[in-house]
Amino acid sequence: MLSRLPPATKVLLIANVLVFVAQHVLFRPFLDEHLALWPWLSQAWAEAAVPGFMPWQLLTYGFLHADLAHLLMNMLALVMFGAQLEHTWGTRRFTAYFLICVAGAGLIQLALASWSVSSGEPPYPTVGASGGVFGLLLGYGMLFPNQRVMLLIPPVPMKARTLVLLFGVITLLLGFTGLQPGVAHFAHLGGMVFGWLTILYWRRASRPRPPSQGDRKRTHLRIVK
Repeated sequence: MLSRLPPATKVLLIANVLVFVAQHVLFRPFLDEHLALWPWLSQAWAEAAVPGFMPWQLLTYGFLHADLAHLLMNMLALVMFGAQLEHTWGTRRFTAYFLICVAGAGLIQLALASWSVSSGEPPYPTVGASGGVFGLLLGYGMLFPNQRVMLLIPPVPMKARTLVLLFGVITLLLGFTGLQPGVAHFAHLGGMVFGWLTILYWRRASRPRPPSQGDRKRTHLRIVK
């Protein structure tokens, strides 16, 4: 199965697995401190030697995972949706899209976590590729809206666009109600929003440019010999 995956999907899958092993077997304190996404710190927390935000964390946090179930769910979605998107877009565009979604989700989470710290809550790290995965789900739903996909729990088939709407609504409700604490729901939504904006930008950039006034004038010129 691994040999059939397109190159970027395969590299992302292998990288996440290798980092997970390093994180949980070899270097967890170091990786969690330097590569997880940490909020901006107040002066008091900074003086307490608590890890704080560094720019590279907007990407590196997406390669760390809290536990095996967290990793397996994200990698399953990466293979299900990412492989088809890479076949459609090509490796370069797919890689850019995934990293944009990861970074966009990270920006949303950075803002929320930093606001929480400024309100007196203790700082906490964020890990996981879920923001990028939610972006892949959104992209799949936009490119293949009528493609039927199967939920795992419960095993119900539905159209891809229905799945995107369902996940979006559930994630929004969980984010506002706090019924599933410890999960960065708004970061997941951030991955979808940044994915949507990226696809809109690409679609507009690929449309033929309407002729300008100067172009229209030039079309009426004739060469007389």
